[in-house]
Amino acid sequence: RSQIFNVLLRPTAKMRVFVNLMVKEKIYSKPEDRNTACSEETMCPNDGFVYFRNSELISGQLGKATLGNGNKSGLFSVLVRDYNAHAAAACMNRVAKLSARWIGNHGFSIGIDDVQPGKLLNEQKRQRILEGYAECDRLIQLYNEGKLPLMPGCDAAQTLEAKITEKLNEIREIAGKVCMKELHWRNSPLIMSQCGSKGSPINISQMVACVGQQAVGGRRAPDGFIDRSLPHFPKKSKAPAAKGFVANSFYTGLTATEFFFHTMGGREGLVDTAVKTADTGYMSRRLMKCLEDLAVHYDMTVRNSSGIIVQFFYGDDGMDPAQMEGAEGFALDFERLLFKAEATCLAGRDVKLSHSEIIEIINKKLTEYDMVSNGGCSDAFKRKLLEFFDKIAKRKRHVSEQQLQVFLDACISRLRSKGVEAGTAIGAIGAQSIGEPGTQMTLKTFHFAGVASMNVTLGVPRIKEIINASKKISTPIIMAKLEHDHSMEIAQTVKGQIEKTLLGQVAKSIKLVMTSVRASVVVKLDMAKINSSRLRINAHTIQEKIEKVLKKRKDNNPNVKVLDDMELAIMTDAERDKAHFVLHRLKNQLPTVVVKGIDTVERAIIAEEAGKKGKLNMIVEGTGLLEVMGIEGVNGCKTESNHIIEVYQTLGIEAARSCIIKEIKKVMQSHSMDVDIRHMMLLADVMTFKGEVLAVTRVGIAKMKESVLMLASFEKTADHLFNGAVNGREDKIEGVSECIIMGIPMEIGTGMLKVKQRMDTLPVFKYAPDPILH
Repeated sequence: RSQIFNVLLRPTAKMRVFVNLMVKEKIYSKPEDRNTACSEETMCPNDGFVYFRNSELISGQLGKATLGNGNKSGLFSVLVRDYNAHAAAACMNRVAKLSARWIGNHGFSIGIDDVQPGKLLNEQKRQRILEGYAECDRLIQLYNEGKLPLMPGCDAAQTLEAKITEKLNEIREIAGKVCMKELHWRNSPLIMSQCGSKGSPINISQMVACVGQQAVGGRRAPDGFIDRSLPHFPKKSKAPAAKGFVANSFYTGLTATEFFFHTMGGREGLVDTAVKTADTGYMSRRLMKCLEDLAVHYDMTVRNSSGIIVQFFYGDDGMDPAQMEGAEGFALDFERLLFKAEATCLAGRDVKLSHSEIIEIINKKLTEYDMVSNGGCSDAFKRKLLEFFDKIAKRKRHVSEQQLQVFLDACISRLRSKGVEAGTAIGAIGAQSIGEPGTQMTLKTFHFAGVASMNVTLGVPRIKEIINASKKISTPIIMAKLEHDHSMEIAQTVKGQIEKTLLGQVAKSIKLVMTSVRASVVVKLDMAKINSSRLRINAHTIQEKIEKVLKKRKDNNPNVKVLDDMELAIMTDAERDKAHFVLHRLKNQLPTVVVKGIDTVERAIIAEEAGKKGKLNMIVEGTGLLEVMGIEGVNGCKTESNHIIEVYQTLGIEAARSCIIKEIKKVMQSHSMDVDIRHMMLLADVMTFKGEVLAVTRVGIAKMKESVLMLASFEKTADHLFNGAVNGREDKIEGVSECIIMGIPMEIGTGMLKVKQRMDTLPVFKYAPDPILH
């Protein structure tokens, strides 16, 4: 194999193509997951570590990560960047011809025997499913007896659902793992899954072992009949089979009820796809209309067609997003460049440099480069470079002076070529880069924010909320950092301050007491409950709260008296015949009076921070960022909300801008989409550059743009044209839409340049005889 690839990459010795790259394929197993004693990164037992050194394949099976999916670290991307497009195209051509001929001669087919489970697999699967069912039955029994330990922020029913779902997913995963181990290495679906051409381990395990839990709307199958999903099951049954768990595989065939549940799950997927196309299509159109006329000018600013500056320097570094090599949109992949420098320029007997010498050479080189006209690197680049060499020193990896010079020259020459060109229509590119991944997102996806039962909207609906700058969002969440994040007691106290507590929750009784002299409503407080919840309230604070609420409701001036620490009495001035009704109404209203906490908060949950044991976080469901930040024990500087409008109203426009960037990035990452941060920054800047958060809707775009024709080409055509005509508006025909409507070249890209010519006035010739001669 390695000889074939040596020839494919470098057919003759005259070809100066030296490819150096390391890629981890899908089948790669990490050193900690291996059964072998060897912990060397490259020594993968599945041969999943692809290692090319100077165009020689040293190890690894080439799959999708190396040859396909157009990612930054693939073989062809490296060829294009290190050499040119011709080198990559020639190599592609050679690989394609060889593969097609080989697969044509050898053949590759799939049949029913490829998904036939073996005896051992059947036995193991039966065992696993029985164990899983027994565990689910134990959980249901605990739930029925009321002994189920609750998860944070969930009641018993939610805890049961979360635990059962977790257990059933585990069954499918284990069945899948067993199934992947049992299959022969020549098995066709297995080959396809491992090399990355089509399919995944889940598809294979569904065909061979077990289809698994069917979800409808992110939950187990709902009740279609009274207290049960189908009439085939007992009422109120929470067993796996009654709630859509399919224990059979597609090979063995589904039972009638399993088939019905599977259809429910499949139908949801179909409806989602249909709804999603319309949603994402409209979203892409709005984004494009909003950003179409933005371009990079020759002073490297980003401006719209009216010449208004949106960004002073595109993406803060003026780099072209399409040419980024490193992780997280960074320009260069230092690791690979150094690896290439080491491979192509051998150290031999050269002296290895110490860390301090390396730093000195780097600083000298960068200073020289800074002196050159149109040269200079950003501070971020210098910092990253120095950090990289710090890591190298820790790994005890040495470089010679010549290697370092080759590496630095490569870095600087590449960095120069990666700047964004003046005239680039980065607005249109940005709109497409955010709109296109939307078409690949599943529509209704929820994600648990650290706790079960706490859903956060993701996917297309969330991006729509961000872009529409919605005043009301479906799942507002405030992540509050605690000042003392290791103490559960302090966290409980803070929770008591934030979560709203109603009078009905802390009162032992609310009674109507009638005597011959007067009638009143008497409230008795449950002091034990108040103290155990750390609420810090007493009869006097409750008196203030009740008075405040009753003043708003404009009742017949009832007055509230504190009888002792545990009792309050509410009396009314109404006439005797009306007093009875007034007090009855009061008695019904009192339980809903908020005595502590923030009204707009639904609930607060104390959760451990992801990946940090013992570090506590407060997750607040609901709005009220300002109030949460002001509560004692909360670190206001590190508290963040996912509600953009609220962030804008509380912390200002810059905070709103960074919130938009962070939220779009979070959605993209949760769907594992790699979108360059510069596009998100541009969108956030366009939404906020006027000093307020403008939505990408007809209202927001009308505030952003001046041109009547452009607005008319978007939405409400007749209205804009009519208003423009009535008010005598002028249109300079500068933007993209207007130029298309008028059929003239637009001032973006090559249209940005205008050629001017000086015209000398020509002498005027008179062909009549001179008047003096007459």
